Amino acid sequence: MHETAATLSPFDAASIVIVAAALLGYLNHRLLKLPHVIGLTVMGAGASLILMAANYLLPGVTFDDDVERFLVSLDFSDTLLQGMLSFLLFAGALHVDLDELKKGWLPILVLSTVGVILSTFIVGAGFFFLAGVAGVDVPFIWCLLFGALISPTDPVSVLGILKRAEVPETLQATVAGESLFNDGVGVVVFSIILSAALSGADFSLAAGAELFAIEAGGGILVGLVAGFLAYKAMAAIDEYALEVLISLAVVMGGYALSSHLHFAGPVAMAVAGLLIGNHGVTYAMSDTTRDYLLKFWELLDEMLNSVLFLLIGLEVIVLTLAPSLLFLGLMSLPLVLLARALAVGAPLLVLRPVKKLDRPAYPILVWGGLRGGISIALALSLPSGPLRDALLMATFVVVLFSVLVQGATVGKLVERLKRP
Repeated sequence: MHETAATLSPFDAASIVIVAAALLGYLNHRLLKLPHVIGLTVMGAGASLILMAANYLLPGVTFDDDVERFLVSLDFSDTLLQGMLSFLLFAGALHVDLDELKKGWLPILVLSTVGVILSTFIVGAGFFFLAGVAGVDVPFIWCLLFGALISPTDPVSVLGILKRAEVPETLQATVAGESLFNDGVGVVVFSIILSAALSGADFSLAAGAELFAIEAGGGILVGLVAGFLAYKAMAAIDEYALEVLISLAVVMGGYALSSHLHFAGPVAMAVAGLLIGNHGVTYAMSDTTRDYLLKFWELLDEMLNSVLFLLIGLEVIVLTLAPSLLFLGLMSLPLVLLARALAVGAPLLVLRPVKKLDRPAYPILVWGGLRGGISIALALSLPSGPLRDALLMATFVVVLFSVLVQGATVGKLVERLKRP
């Protein structure tokens, strides 16, 4: 089995994941009836635990080892960061109303930059203290690394809930815009701190800020250019199949170019998606093309998220289940929530005299700040060793709680806040 897992082709690996997502999604729909992405996470984690139990109870059974080798061969980190993330961010940006985004541009800008950096340092300092309490030796720079990878939020589940609850569109755009851009910011901050951690060099705020400005600014530029070229090309033709293909070219070509130039690809895809989803959809497409393009990306977004949250559940197999690491992970839950509350609250408090925000904005932004696949992927991209094990355990616990508890209860919070 080891040889089989090691020689899986990319098509074989993709086939296994899609079949598993379809099967478990069907079982969830018929039996558990949980929200789709939450159900797949539960089913994936449950399947992992069953395989681990079978391996422990039945001598000679190595199902969990086989799945672990499969996940390693799949390279979840590269699969998400270099592939799925570009499609997910573009698809998410397509449905964000740019006019509403402009109304909340200042909170979005501050929350996705200052908020992420503030959260990184709050979580980093708290994690350093908790690691000492748990008896786990984690250098401070690696604690900051955990802060950077856990700070980006994922709007997948929350946006659907906000729309169904008829939350004001400006607040929806604020939640979506912050999540879209803080992914890119989080990846850039993570890469800067990781470089310092691996090189052993002193972390320089000035050098980090300069590198951040270059990568984020370059990503914005690539996104604007790619989105504008696609917009002009779509405006010159009326052929829905070709226009959908052009949108695919923007995502794949734009992300590849950003990576080659060492710019922030996630930022580029968010910008390109906003441009095509607003000006492109409004001025460059016929009704037929608009319908095909939006439904294509909606379907692709749904399928990729199905795969992503299934993989998050399966990743429990690669965890090192030491008591000290589990304790550290559990203690990280209140820390991350506190950091989110402070990182959102401080900017909103400063901005309140400048920008009038809806009353439920703060609790929704805090409790609706779900962590998802990007945090898992960043943790899995770390080099193997005890430090990776500690950060991966904490990340998995926070993401699992975020998806299963926050994702399942944020709708009730929204309904409660809407009551007079």
